[in-house]
Amino acid sequence: MGDLLTRFMENIVGRVHGPMNLRLLLQPLMATIFAFRDGRRDAREGKAPYFWALFTSADHRSDMLRDGWKSVGKIFIIALVLDAVYQFIAVKWFYPGEALVVAFILALVPYMLLRGPISRVFRVKTKH
Repeated sequence: MGDLLTRFMENIVGRVHGPMNLRLLLQPLMATIFAFRDGRRDAREGKAPYFWALFTSADHRSDMLRDGWKSVGKIFIIALVLDAVYQFIAVKWFYPGEALVVAFILALVPYMLLRGPISRVFRVKTKH
């Protein structure tokens, strides 16, 4: 188990300096752009901040997850594919768990963390 965790951490850290490292900037940037667009729309429609509402609004959770996936799902899939390509180039093998973790970090985390605060900023701007 220790070898698995060591390899996992070395491979994750290796992506920063390895080939195709520009994607580590571009994919979160794309997720941020979609979070900006969706957060602004949430503010116009008077919806609760996204990440908070996922936990507090059980009635609308599946609709919210579907809406979020519709926005960021393509970025997530592209992140998976690009990580697979990276792994074949740099590691000469494919580790699906690593690809899922990287895609989650690059696509879903920025989107979930930014959509709500962006919505709040736009809600405050429209009140003034």
